Amino acid sequence: MTDTARLLPGAPVAEAVLADVARRAADLRARGVEPSLATILVGDDSASAGYIRIKQKQAAELGFVSPHEHLPADATQDDLHRTIARFNDDPAVHGLLIQYPIPGHLDYDAALMTVDPDMDVDGMHPLNLGRLSSGRPGPVPCTPAGIEALLAHYEIPVAGHEVVILGRGATIGRPLAMLLAQKRPTANAAVTVVHTGVPDWARYTRRADVLVAAAGVPGIVQPEHVRPGATVIGAGVRYEGRRLLPDVDESVAEVAGAITPRVGGVGPTTVAMLFRNAVAAAERAAT
Repeated sequence: MTDTARLLPGAPVAEAVLADVARRAADLRARGVEPSLATILVGDDSASAGYIRIKQKQAAELGFVSPHEHLPADATQDDLHRTIARFNDDPAVHGLLIQYPIPGHLDYDAALMTVDPDMDVDGMHPLNLGRLSSGRPGPVPCTPAGIEALLAHYEIPVAGHEVVILGRGATIGRPLAMLLAQKRPTANAAVTVVHTGVPDWARYTRRADVLVAAAGVPGIVQPEHVRPGATVIGAGVRYEGRRLLPDVDESVAEVAGAITPRVGGVGPTTVAMLFRNAVAAAERAAT
């Protein structure tokens, strides 16, 4: 047991990724290609609008153009699909992001299905998840890719070690399991996916060398659920208003060997991977 776990902030990882993205974007511009990331916002949710502004600011800093379409809250599914189709058909657009969540009367999954898979910077189109499962190149879901990069950056042993993921969601749990099981120096792990519907799920988490909490249940991971000295990655959160409630209780730092901070862990790496997917899309389009 350690007195205080080693902190694994995401900012240094994100900075390294974004520096590489900026270099690749500059190379594209030198070849006459303006890398672009288009965004779609539906409705007037202030938090979503704020996230779009952050992404547009980051895009400008990296040398991307960022065309944007803001649809009203009462937009129809057809309105959304037509906007997506327009961006799909624009050769100057390389990546496309639909800001989530969208108004409740709209079907996000149906909209995602109409996005050109090669432009899907979130990596969540079913075709891209299929590419991931078969080890083929393509956009990788951003949070799982960021977690792999974070573990690699801090030289946390993964290959040949046991990784347990608490949470089976389509955004983190399932794609992360596929990613970290692949034969690659920064992966090649023995991966177990467990969820809160499994009786005594803690018997799995207590044996993990690396535990990834992605259940979206505030405070679900307590010190008694963690093997002393293990690495703990907090990927699951829930918001109550503006208050962020992570899966991993702060007291876990007294047991873990290394742990992501409550704020600024996986989040920055997720955004960085979105832009890595975007620059890769621009490179594919330029070949």
